[in-house]
Amino acid sequence: MIFLNNKLVRKEKAMISVFDHGFLYGDGIYETLRAYNGIVFMLDEHIQRLYRSASLIQLTLDRNSDAIKKAVYQTLRANRLGEAVIRITVSRGKGPTGLDPDLCKKPTFVIFAAQFRKYPAHHYGKGVKISIVRTRRNIISALNPQIKSLNFLNNVLAKIEAKNKNAFEALMLNYRGYVAEGTVSNVFFIKRNSLYTPGLTVGILDGITRKMVLDIARECGFKIREGKFRKHALYGAEEVFLSNTTMEVMPVSHVDNVRIGTGAGKTTKMFHQAYKQKVADYINREMRYNKFIPGT
Repeated sequence: MIFLNNKLVRKEKAMISVFDHGFLYGDGIYETLRAYNGIVFMLDEHIQRLYRSASLIQLTLDRNSDAIKKAVYQTLRANRLGEAVIRITVSRGKGPTGLDPDLCKKPTFVIFAAQFRKYPAHHYGKGVKISIVRTRRNIISALNPQIKSLNFLNNVLAKIEAKNKNAFEALMLNYRGYVAEGTVSNVFFIKRNSLYTPGLTVGILDGITRKMVLDIARECGFKIREGKFRKHALYGAEEVFLSNTTMEVMPVSHVDNVRIGTGAGKTTKMFHQAYKQKVADYINREMRYNKFIPGT
């Protein structure tokens, strides 16, 4: 079942117009979320970021936060899912061809949920290969990375390069050659009890999982270095890992053809375990207080 605009419909009937500006121009926004045991993780934070993205493209959402939460849980329950990946998509809506946003009178609102498919265990046990690609991350002044935009061609081109190199993920540099982010992930590296990650001024999304990793680092006494780093800083790292909503904390074994430590290092595993504990704590709290969960 798909939540389309104001109701649940069967997926074979979940259709949007060919004149929808999300389809025609990538004019829209989205959020990807994960559910654990039927509880949507960090739902408030994702909805806040959805509203931020909408504001940055001057798109008025036609429903409040509670209505979005209710729709998310309706979609999850209608599909009888516990472990799930959920996507909220909002486009500018249907309108005549042309870039003027006023051509669209009402946004298109879609939520779908799918069974979460676990990443292979050996990814976490041995680490994955990432490749630094030629495709550069969009410059901030051209497309603000704080907008989770439907315009994803920059990332798609980078992903194609990574696949051609048999890499799990592409890592993009910004226009000045500093390490930015993956196609769907933030990157971290560890050296001498310090955690390094590109700063927001490089031109990256401030990922929700990224923020949690930084919180864990502070709690564990790591020095945090957010800044501008060349690719050789990764080549010389003790450990490298990626983060996002679905993969959580993913160890990296190779950057290009350079072996990183032992692949899945002890510190990376510690971050992943600490992250999982935060998830468990969050789920327990939500079970007690979330009014959208049956029986609470």
